[in-house]
Amino acid sequence: MGVPAFFRWLSRKYPSIIVNCVEEKPKECNGVKIPVDASKPNPNDVEFDNLYLDMNGIIHPCTHPEDKPAPKNEDEMMVAIFEYIDRLFNIVRPRRLLYMAIDGVAPRAKMNQQRSRRFRASKEGMEAAVEKQRVREEILAKGGFLPPEEIKERFDSNCITPGTEFMDNLAKCLRYYIADRLNNDPGWKNLTVILSDASAPGEGEHKIMDYIRRQRAQPNHDPNTHHCLCGADADLIMLGLATHEPNFTIIREEFKPNKPKPCALCNQFGHEVKDCEGLPREKKGKHDELADSLPCAEGEFIFLRLNVLREYLERELTMASLPFPFDVERSIDDWVFMCFFVGNDFLPHLPSLEIREGAIDRLVNIYKNVVHKTGGYLTESGYVNLQRVQMIMLAVGEVEDSIFKKRKDDEDDSFRRRQKEKRKRMKRDQPAFTPSGILTPHALGSRNSPGCQVASNPRQAAYEMRMQSNSSPSISPNTSFASDGSPSPLGGIKRKAEDSDSEPEPEDNVRLWEAGWKQRYYKNKFDVDAADEKFRRKVVQSYVEGLCWVLRYYYQGCASWKWYYPFHYAPFASDFEGIADMSSEFEKGTKPFKPLEQLMGVFPAASGNFLPPTWRKLMSDPDSSIIDFYPEDFAIDLNGKKYAWQGVALLPFVDERRLRAALEEVYPDLTPEENRRNSLGSDVLFVGKLHPLCDFILELYQTGSTEPVNVPPELCHGIQGTFSLDEEAILPDQTVCSPVPMLRDLTQNTAVRIINLREVKESEMFGPVEKIICSQRYFISINFKDPQFAEDYVFKAVMLPGARKPATVLKPGDWEKSSNGRQWKPQLGFNRDRRPVHLDQAAFRTLGPCYTKRLRDRCLQQHCTTTCQLPGERIQATAERSSSDPKTYVKDMRPQDSWRGPPPLFQQHRFDRSVGAEPLLPWNRMLQTQNAAFQPNQYQMLTGHGGYPPRRDDHRGGRQGYPREGRKYPLPPPSGRYSWN
Repeated sequence: MGVPAFFRWLSRKYPSIIVNCVEEKPKECNGVKIPVDASKPNPNDVEFDNLYLDMNGIIHPCTHPEDKPAPKNEDEMMVAIFEYIDRLFNIVRPRRLLYMAIDGVAPRAKMNQQRSRRFRASKEGMEAAVEKQRVREEILAKGGFLPPEEIKERFDSNCITPGTEFMDNLAKCLRYYIADRLNNDPGWKNLTVILSDASAPGEGEHKIMDYIRRQRAQPNHDPNTHHCLCGADADLIMLGLATHEPNFTIIREEFKPNKPKPCALCNQFGHEVKDCEGLPREKKGKHDELADSLPCAEGEFIFLRLNVLREYLERELTMASLPFPFDVERSIDDWVFMCFFVGNDFLPHLPSLEIREGAIDRLVNIYKNVVHKTGGYLTESGYVNLQRVQMIMLAVGEVEDSIFKKRKDDEDDSFRRRQKEKRKRMKRDQPAFTPSGILTPHALGSRNSPGCQVASNPRQAAYEMRMQSNSSPSISPNTSFASDGSPSPLGGIKRKAEDSDSEPEPEDNVRLWEAGWKQRYYKNKFDVDAADEKFRRKVVQSYVEGLCWVLRYYYQGCASWKWYYPFHYAPFASDFEGIADMSSEFEKGTKPFKPLEQLMGVFPAASGNFLPPTWRKLMSDPDSSIIDFYPEDFAIDLNGKKYAWQGVALLPFVDERRLRAALEEVYPDLTPEENRRNSLGSDVLFVGKLHPLCDFILELYQTGSTEPVNVPPELCHGIQGTFSLDEEAILPDQTVCSPVPMLRDLTQNTAVRIINLREVKESEMFGPVEKIICSQRYFISINFKDPQFAEDYVFKAVMLPGARKPATVLKPGDWEKSSNGRQWKPQLGFNRDRRPVHLDQAAFRTLGPCYTKRLRDRCLQQHCTTTCQLPGERIQATAERSSSDPKTYVKDMRPQDSWRGPPPLFQQHRFDRSVGAEPLLPWNRMLQTQNAAFQPNQYQMLTGHGGYPPRRDDHRGGRQGYPREGRKYPLPPPSGRYSWN
């Protein structure tokens, strides 16, 4: 969704929707990597039924990451994608369905944004290459040092578009990946997997929503299915709310700004290419062993709970004394619709509505004030009531002038603040003393120039410099400064990007804060006079059509594959007068572009190498009939913004009729392989041998059925649709060839060696133990098609009968968490009653002094002032290293214990202060663990039954085996220098 700040605004306003993911990491034992067993209970205290992957959100960071070295070739990219999916699967652990959706051919309305992105990426890439070469030549001319330039082909991210060879190869690799996991991973054995690759038309997230919509309309659908959708786009939040499913969760990688990036010239951190000076690299580590390591950590994932967001919205949108019954589902639909006005992938946002200025809150307040007059809600099941929308828009139009003036005042205040801070920085950075003679600083490469002086008395020069520095205020070179220019001992304060004064302020010819702003806007942006009422009416008509199309797209599916908004800018809210009579119907029976046709519509000429030669020529030949679609350079209108990425790319719109006419001449030149890539495909369903549906599908292939067959819902968790035979299906007793050379082929009738931590330990202690399972393990695939409905069928946007709302999560104190000034911290896992777990003195003595020392050292390194946190550490692994009787320990250790949630509140023991239990000391605090392994009723493996002899006085009821009269050992000394609370 085209609202970059939407998720940040949402998470700040409604903080309780965020939950940190609990992730179990693979272990290593004797050099053998032991994968996570996803068949065990979910450590997040929740069980998900379906996991949906918006694959483009996975493909891009795996193929061209920003915070780590890029893969060297396409094979490494595929392996990175496999590992990313594995990590997500191990966190979510779906029990019924895994749906993997790759972006296919998009509707025409989306292609305009895709075209803008790809033209920008191509232009910025070329400009960066020219700038890099210029800076390199300057540094080398001054005598600087730079590593030799690597000769490698730059990865063009534009290839991640339907119809390219890269996307075709990706589909083959994902088929192999699914086959491997269905054969070898116990967490996949009863799972249904659906792959919708780039040949199936539609955006990935909307293919997922279309599947959910159509399954909800079936009688066998479970209304209490727990969905989990993976993706980083903000529109997934809107789409999840639009399903009206009570259990819907979004998982996404947590965004951490200001990640360090190496300079593209010297590969050092701390500066960009334009600031590179060609200085020698500093040694990292005692023996420079950290030279090639990046200072980055593995990204963490968070859950976004839409059921909690629904609680927030229900409280905020509830209105008293309504002339019609209040319906929270309809109110949420209206809230989703109003969010479209601040931006989306298909329409530019209104000039007066900026999300950073509280536009959504302003719309909600206006909505609550006006809805009493409208007589009903704005939307119903994806259809808009334009008469009621007109009342909302005209109410916004009444305050547009004040919005523009306040925006100007805020910008002036921000500019004055930046100028003040700039003067302070310049004054602060001025050297107190400039040495002369031999100590005079010189530009790089100019030390041997004739102007250099030689000091006659170096000792005297050094003495004068010391005396001068002593007379000035002593400031450490590592001392940071606060915003007022005073030294700050607490650490550096990084300036925000918007506070940068390195670039001049862009000129704004519209001046929305001055009288006559509407006339200047239409003249500058549309090149028409504001008095041209007919043209303004046309712009508003197109924008209203766009609002209706977008809402229909979110709730009912694509209303038209051909419609698009034909302007670069939006009208004003005050122009929405008389929209009640405008038509909101769309042409029926439209078809999507073919993949290669879409490439011609969104690619710049610089990415023409992904197209057939004769097609590529249409982009660069001066005599081409569509050469005007591919400008080599284009203007970017900042439109009141400061940075180019925030501006509007003024590209010509593609005329579909002219494009198709030009392509008719080159269609005969396509090879059979190119024709295959240019065809539209369908979804493919995969199941393993143990799945109830496997024998049914196998029988279809044995009988050679040519007609579509209905899916038996009783064999597939209520999933309905139709099956048709897949020409490229992999049947039993066939070998699955690996498309990645570094990975092995999958053969049938193989001996599968099962190794886990427990078996390895037993084999070490009691002799060689090897478990071999010989069985025929295979999977089978078939084409799958969702249930079909008439074109005018309306999917009801309601909560289904039988759906049970989740238990209320928010408490009265949660409403004020976002505004009471405290730093709010998301909870860990879905169980809010999970309590922090602590180790007492007995456990620390059992684990040994080295463990306590490592805990304290790590806390000192991280400067922690709260609970000591050890990510990824497990008591089991530590106990194994320090156990005096490992044979008995491994025998009694139960891996499933580590996944049990906390006991119910009525079973938890109270803390009795009268039995000699001392209060928790500061250094005995332990982290809130990522599973419940440390709960009192579960870490008995560490004391008592886990191989350690029980104390003789256990029967007295003392805590952790100590007698009631108190502990028999002295307490540790009180904390001195450091505070561990």
